[in-house]
Amino acid sequence: MWQAYESSTEANVPKALIVHDRFHISKYLNEAVDKVRRLEHRELKESGDDRLKGMRQTLLFNPENLSGEKNEELAKLRQSTLATGRAWSLKELFRHFWDQTDAVGGREFFDSWYAWAIRSRLEPVKKVARMLKDRLDRILTWFTSPISNGPAEGFNSRIQSIKSAARGFRLFQHYRIRVLFLCGKLSLKPQIL
Repeated sequence: MWQAYESSTEANVPKALIVHDRFHISKYLNEAVDKVRRLEHRELKESGDDRLKGMRQTLLFNPENLSGEKNEELAKLRQSTLATGRAWSLKELFRHFWDQTDAVGGREFFDSWYAWAIRSRLEPVKKVARMLKDRLDRILTWFTSPISNGPAEGFNSRIQSIKSAARGFRLFQHYRIRVLFLCGKLSLKPQIL
């Protein structure tokens, strides 16, 4: 969703479809929830309320990947009057956007979600909602080309961790060999002929 990327793609590959995938949209929504949590936690902390302490990671995970205890914490948060609970609910609701059968259903779902997000009085969420609305056509492209660059992002992350663990390589060839070996899932076991 970077403007320079979009402009470059339009100039160099004019017939290509640009698809904004769920990975990046989830990232923006998670960041908005975290901003709301930080602001609210700061205000609550001043009055001695620690309800949001240690909730950062819990709010980032999908509920189905959490333990029963963490799901209970989320249920309490949703039932409270805290802004963080509303922000989290908006983020979770958007996950159903990807379940729509086509772009028409996706647009209808988005319009309904957007109306709630804008009325939420949560500035970080409203900012992300406006950004998504500005790029809605490219988000809806996902329904005709359901692709994601999540695997490429994961692969790049793995390469960066290899680079970081080595604290630098003197020769690019050594770096390349290490990447090919660790990312190629090669085995150290000798072959018996």
